[in-house]
Amino acid sequence: MPYTEDRARWFEGQGLWQHLPESEWRDWSWQLKNRLTSAAQLEQFMTLTPEEKEGFRFAGSKLATAITPYFFNLVDRNDPDCPIRRQVIPRGDEMVVSEEEMPDSLGEDAHSPVPGLVHRYPDRVLFLVTDRCAAYCRYCTRSRLVSNAQDYNFHPEYERALRYIEAHSEVRDVLLSGGDPLLLSDHKLDHLLGRLRAIKHVEFIRIGSRIPVFLPQRITPELCDVFRKHGPVWMSIHVNHPKECTQELKDACERLAFAGVPLGNQSVLLRGVNDDADVMKALVHRLLRMRVRPYYLYQMDLVTGGSHFKVDVRKGIEIIRSLRGHTTGYAVPQYVIDAPGGGGKVPINPEYIERITDDEVVFKNYEGKTFRYPLKAPHKSSVPAGDALKAPVS
Repeated sequence: MPYTEDRARWFEGQGLWQHLPESEWRDWSWQLKNRLTSAAQLEQFMTLTPEEKEGFRFAGSKLATAITPYFFNLVDRNDPDCPIRRQVIPRGDEMVVSEEEMPDSLGEDAHSPVPGLVHRYPDRVLFLVTDRCAAYCRYCTRSRLVSNAQDYNFHPEYERALRYIEAHSEVRDVLLSGGDPLLLSDHKLDHLLGRLRAIKHVEFIRIGSRIPVFLPQRITPELCDVFRKHGPVWMSIHVNHPKECTQELKDACERLAFAGVPLGNQSVLLRGVNDDADVMKALVHRLLRMRVRPYYLYQMDLVTGGSHFKVDVRKGIEIIRSLRGHTTGYAVPQYVIDAPGGGGKVPINPEYIERITDDEVVFKNYEGKTFRYPLKAPHKSSVPAGDALKAPVS
């Protein structure tokens, strides 16, 4: 369904929880304690489809269900195809496993020298610090790990991971992920960031989090002080649809930005959620207005039970083509496939180059017009440069 501006209002308010004192609504611990985690809880507010009821039958053994009251207010309870609803409410399709899908689709376990640490790229590591999230995306790459529904029994060993980073001077970049790092207490985050900052060869610290989207109340002044103390700490948030870009998220992003946290966004291309050029353009424009740079658009990983979300790669290329040249370059994310089995991120771009020879590059612009850029060095002029400037134009 094309995204229209009458659906693009900044959402603000407590929705179904309007009776609640505002102080409780803004308390992130209240939001966590009151998450919707079962079909019975959801059915107090909405009618589940047969497919959703079927999904709940298996959710406990695949990926737990949890939705914060704040995020549940964004669900259109009368529309089974609501893009927010599709992301967080399980469906029976999750139990359909294609031949090419795998629990560890990115081969992280094979590149894990110590529990909770993935060292795949030469100069950076992924530090998985928890297996819990505020809410669970139904297409989660780490569904084998998060929520522990599959008995993965993940237990991060912080000290071993930190000692590994200290011992490997080639590691200059550390990405904290999980689960969601922002579910850790301020004290624990302060400790982890402090330890990383004390390692001389660590230059760059990043956090991947969907907490600002699921739980913007977590972005407190105290948390921002932690980031300010150890900054710059870069953060990638995860927004897939413009309906997620609420006033609360905007306020949370501004608090982070004013604390010196550079913000980028990573979206996953999902069928029925954002596989539409108008939706994507509305999303990236909203992100920029919230001080967030669209960074990556991911082709969905080959996680087990995710085929109902998969979009044809040609559609993703078409969406990028619809953005390039038709909006500011800051709004165009890099479309990538994280190569199955651990090959790393590979950029997927529309074809603009027609040919490259020793003499020139021939390419098309966003309008389809052909241009040539010379590569061959020009012949030396027999006229001195100074004289050439004075020479009359014939």
